[in-house]
Amino acid sequence: MANTAFVNDARVMAKGQVTIPKNVRTALGVESGDRVTFIVDGNNVRVVNSAGYALMRFQEQMGGKDEKAHLFSEEDVANWITQSRREDTRML
Repeated sequence: MANTAFVNDARVMAKGQVTIPKNVRTALGVESGDRVTFIVDGNNVRVVNSAGYALMRFQEQMGGKDEKAHLFSEEDVANWITQSRREDTRML
């Protein structure tokens, strides 16, 4: 996501639903069907792209080993998982 700062608001409906404004969806890189993650810190809430957040957490947990393994994107990780499963299946 680009370093774009702006403020936008949305109304909370009776069932707790909120429509994420288009410029916020664009900034997050989310489209219909994508998932978002809510990070609550006291009275503050951040809404982030779930795929990007999961990749960031994965990279943190890898402690730099992700770069050595050339895992720079969600697609790279998905391909690595697929390949690993294939190798595991061959070992059975």
